[in-house]
Amino acid sequence: MSNAAVKELAYRNQDGLEVTLLWDPRSNEVSVEVVDQLDGSGFRLPIAGHLALDAFHHPYASVQSHENHSDRIPQTT
Repeated sequence: MSNAAVKELAYRNQDGLEVTLLWDPRSNEVSVEVVDQLDGSGFRLPIAGHLALDAFHHPYASVQSHENHSDRIPQTT
């Protein structure tokens, strides 16, 4: 997903955990990005559009579901 065209659809920050729902209108791809400000770790998870709000509200549950269907979760730094 190219950062130049990505649109932020939703954002929340709670206790140093940032969760952002992103959409790329060129490819119509949706992803959820999670960044833990306390330790700098994070990930971006591609997600099906119909699951976007669930993934935004429960990103770690979405990661577990995604791990059951793929080998790796892309990490952000």
